[in-house]
Amino acid sequence: MIKFDFSTYMDSKVEVDTNEKQKLLNKIYNSPMAGFYNNVISTDEINKIKSVSQKIKENSNCLLVIGIGGSFLGSYAISKIFLSNFKKSETEVIYIGNDLSSKYLNEVLSYIKDKEVFVNVISKSGTTLEVKLTYQIIKKELLKKYTNEEFRKRIIVTTNKDSGYLREEVKKYGYESFDWNDDIGGRYSLMTAAHLLPLSVMNLDIDELLDGYKKGLGLIDDAYYYAKLRINLFSKGKYIENFSVYNRELYYYTEWLKQLFGESEGKDGKGILPDSVCFSTDLHSLGQFVQEGKKVLFETNLYVEKPMIDLTFPNDEANEDGMNYLAGKSVDWANKMAAKGTLQAHEETGGVPNILLTMPGMTSYDFGNMCMFFFKAIAMTTLMNDSNPFNQPGVEVYKKNMFKLLGKE
Repeated sequence: MIKFDFSTYMDSKVEVDTNEKQKLLNKIYNSPMAGFYNNVISTDEINKIKSVSQKIKENSNCLLVIGIGGSFLGSYAISKIFLSNFKKSETEVIYIGNDLSSKYLNEVLSYIKDKEVFVNVISKSGTTLEVKLTYQIIKKELLKKYTNEEFRKRIIVTTNKDSGYLREEVKKYGYESFDWNDDIGGRYSLMTAAHLLPLSVMNLDIDELLDGYKKGLGLIDDAYYYAKLRINLFSKGKYIENFSVYNRELYYYTEWLKQLFGESEGKDGKGILPDSVCFSTDLHSLGQFVQEGKKVLFETNLYVEKPMIDLTFPNDEANEDGMNYLAGKSVDWANKMAAKGTLQAHEETGGVPNILLTMPGMTSYDFGNMCMFFFKAIAMTTLMNDSNPFNQPGVEVYKKNMFKLLGKE
């Protein structure tokens, strides 16, 4: 399980209120959007995901995943943790529709000309602009490439079970589809077909991921304490939370966290702004601000006890570079010493509060565990602010403006 260390927080006298904790939990559990907790994916759905995944792998060498925000970031972040940076899987997974870059989309169209392609279109509402636009372009290309009958077999849709443009497309063409339950929002959808299908195609262990997620249901006290710390820090003028990682594989995981936290609590003129750094890389850029800049932030450090793989520093008999003091020691050990030194500098000298969360390793189980912890913690924090952790009214404002400027009535 995750290890929590709040002892380095310089003003750690946070009062734990058992009654408050239970009231917050009751509000979460009784919410119509608590499906991430109350409605964990069924065995039948998992079996369907595995079956469709197998069909994709047997009949293609490329899966295009069209999604944005909560329909994209979760599986993308997990894939970046576990997949090789250089070795492509037999069925390559390419994410599109997460922006409006014409250059990137053109490159994808050129790249897939000689590929056997499946497409997974993901949108809860079925009306997301970026997804619809990308889907139409890809649809046109695939209809040139395949017969109508074959084309229909190569589209899988994950969307609202009752309404929306994508649901109408499913009815029209007979696409394979997965229902997106009404009680699960986009940023809370990591353990649904929206993310588990692409991950299964990548041959990642979705059963282990789910097991860790379910075990995370018990991380109530720590999630509550973390939420209380965040509220306490905000009251002291710490308006930015810096998610600090020391493993580059976690970079996109912090991008997922920024969406989860930003959309959940950034409303009603309240909320902590989530940001992220990847050390030691960013010690040579934002590290200066964290150390000596305006004291408006605190750090939440995501540590990993055991790396996926490690290396040992060699011994140079001539010691020409003067580095033999590291001979026989591991790269991960050096990384942990960098983390320790950075923590001391930021906290003891820089006066920046720090919270430490340590995962035992970088396994699917560990990340499933961590995801449930963060779901609970951010929901509690937002409820403490008397805001709704499950809506995103600000997103709807710029969606409306975009459609108006594009000429939609």
